[in-house]
Amino acid sequence: MDPRLTAFERLLTIMDELRAGCPWDKKQTLESLRYLTIEETYELSDAILEKDMNEIKKELGDLMLHLVFYSKIASETNAFDITDVLNGICDKLVHRHPHIYSDVTANDAETVKNNWEKIKLGEGSKKTVLGGVPASLPAMVKAYRIQEKARGVGFDWDHVGQVWDKVQEELGELQYEKLNGSPEKIEDEFGDLLFALINYARFIDINPEDALERTNKKFIRRFNFIEQKVNETGKSMHDMTLAELDVFWNEAKAQEPGK
Repeated sequence: MDPRLTAFERLLTIMDELRAGCPWDKKQTLESLRYLTIEETYELSDAILEKDMNEIKKELGDLMLHLVFYSKIASETNAFDITDVLNGICDKLVHRHPHIYSDVTANDAETVKNNWEKIKLGEGSKKTVLGGVPASLPAMVKAYRIQEKARGVGFDWDHVGQVWDKVQEELGELQYEKLNGSPEKIEDEFGDLLFALINYARFIDINPEDALERTNKKFIRRFNFIEQKVNETGKSMHDMTLAELDVFWNEAKAQEPGK
């Protein structure tokens, strides 16, 4: 028997046993698992950014458990089961890849993405192009997905130069409103600038969420180094000038690979 199927069958059996015999597992609902699944997804994201393959493997296992868990709970009310879930995704993949399973031609990834969005819209599951973007997505991820979906139906800039011009335009409008506008107008223009920058990131094949998180991690790493150095001096950060702290910051930068 295929070892992949053996391993999956083992997980299904364990899930049945836990649901029947473990007080914690018996207590769980779709709603109670929701926030745990979100946490596990972010843990997987962290592992991917760290390129830690062992942690990625572990976090994928945690998410796989959650998928099986949701299906098990739903099966208890005859809503659906794991077979329905797996057949559903298989059917969708076949339908949305006509260049593999039918006579449609798609020679590049961009064409595949565009076809995917057109087919999805034609299925009637979402009434609008942007209807498939979850309302609860973090704002930066949501902006990126909105732009991708708009591009899928042809609503997009022609080239990256136009997008950079838009960034410059929005920056100028923000600067103007900062001097002349209300707090609400400044916030509007700041949002427009962020949206334009996310668009620019998309055009140069940068995921803005990943880029910002890498910068967050970099700042934390350097700031922790500063704290350590300040502690070694016996002083407090409040007692040091920015110029003094900047020396430690530059020292932290110099220690990083490629610096």
